[in-house]
Amino acid sequence: MKFTRLLQYVTPHRSTLFLVLVILLADSLAALALPWIAGKLTATVLDESGVNFDTIQLVLLGWLGLIALKSMLNFSSSYLVGTTGEKMAARLRQRVYEHMQVLPISYFHQRRPGESLSLLSNDAEIISNFVTTTLVTLLPLLLTFFGAFFFMTQLDGQIALVAVLLLPVYFVAMKLIGRKIRPIATDWVHSWSRMVSFVQENLGLLPVIKSFNRENLEAQRFASRNTELLNLSSRQILVQSILSPAISFLAGAGLLLLLWLGISHMAAHEISAANLVSLLLYAMLMTRPVSGLANVYGQIQRTRGAAERLLEFFAEQAEPPEVPLPPLENVQGHIRFERVSYAYPGREPVLQEFELEIKTGETIALTGPNGAGKSTLVHLLMRFIEPSSGKITIDGKDITQHSLESVRGAIGLVAQHTLLLNASVTENIAYGHHAASKADIEQAARAAGAHDFILHLPAGYDTAIGDQGIRLSGGQRQRISLARTLLKNPPILVLDEATAMFDPQGEKDFFEECRELLEKRTVILITHRPASLALADKVLKMDLSHY
Repeated sequence: MKFTRLLQYVTPHRSTLFLVLVILLADSLAALALPWIAGKLTATVLDESGVNFDTIQLVLLGWLGLIALKSMLNFSSSYLVGTTGEKMAARLRQRVYEHMQVLPISYFHQRRPGESLSLLSNDAEIISNFVTTTLVTLLPLLLTFFGAFFFMTQLDGQIALVAVLLLPVYFVAMKLIGRKIRPIATDWVHSWSRMVSFVQENLGLLPVIKSFNRENLEAQRFASRNTELLNLSSRQILVQSILSPAISFLAGAGLLLLLWLGISHMAAHEISAANLVSLLLYAMLMTRPVSGLANVYGQIQRTRGAAERLLEFFAEQAEPPEVPLPPLENVQGHIRFERVSYAYPGREPVLQEFELEIKTGETIALTGPNGAGKSTLVHLLMRFIEPSSGKITIDGKDITQHSLESVRGAIGLVAQHTLLLNASVTENIAYGHHAASKADIEQAARAAGAHDFILHLPAGYDTAIGDQGIRLSGGQRQRISLARTLLKNPPILVLDEATAMFDPQGEKDFFEECRELLEKRTVILITHRPASLALADKVLKMDLSHY
């Protein structure tokens, strides 16, 4: 895992991390002083000239001061680590969300929604926790280890050497146990994203689930995924739980060996009792960084899966182009498809050498069977996807040579599947035009034939319509979507089965009400309905066999 690439996404708070590091280093220094004080206390108590209570009091006061200092340092580091971790997670979530906004729609078509949600929630949390609670502690752990080793060499070089020679045993144990964590952690992340995708999909299909009486079956399917996740979590916790105690056991056994050697040296008058106490305490202190390093190794393995997913995500190319391009200005609405070909990945071409001209102010209807390429034409025009060959022009200008924002700003799309916010009617209509006045919003609603039913809603234009407009009928949702697009006032208007939810009379009334607005624009209708086809200046029937 390339940590340098990862850290650029999660460490905007370098000064805070540096302060945390200083505090942790100070805590390590304070910990290194405790065995020395313990040795001094032992020497004072065992002094053959008698117990000097004044000296003992000074030593105990110094010890108390160090304990108080360590408590303050622990509080400071815990608070800073906690708040910094949350800020990092928030920052990383923001970076992920911003990158999602600029990725092409095709990226999301190839993945389940739960994968993206997992990046925002679980993966971001894992990475921020790793940086603040694991990575930052590495240097203090090393300081504690080498500091303890240095003081041990001053007290008894032979015992210090034995302590160092025991280290390979610890690291072999870490390697053997820790390498099992990574594949489990990776499987857990994927299992989590699958479960989130399943829940999101089922919530969207709730009316279908109920209509087919599948509640119990879907509950069983969720239970299966939930159990899979639980089993992976249990395996991960088991390996993680084995790792630290195993290293602690080995460290404890090593400490007993050092104790035996120390007693032997003391019997041979090679070390004093006071120095033996200090040496053993330093040896115990060495077990802390060894166990800590074992935990770091386990956390690294757990983090690699999330980190690799995030790095792969950030490596995804944003919608082209990344270089600044001039805006498409003063759009009149003359559209041309010139020898355009396009094929979805792994499929036969939907369009091949396709030619189409739509003159300014013209209304053209596209009809034909599903899969003939009607919606594909619109997606190519709006640059949701890019043609395999050929080019598309608006007013004679190649749309790839102008900014995406200006090209899409010139086109108003009313999609077949209405996409609405869980917000008020006003917020939905004004979604693409935040500066719109109340009068502008009402005018757009009138043009879409939505004003009358909006007035009968509980709070009128301030009525919250629920997730995807669930509190409205299908026809009402489409009228709100139409009003939102009409408020944008684009020179090119695309209606993709926009009146599918209307009854014949409602469709006729809509076009009568909108006739004046439509006549001022270039309009592309994707429809099979007679009223819509009758409105078109020309009808293009697209056939599967033609392509």
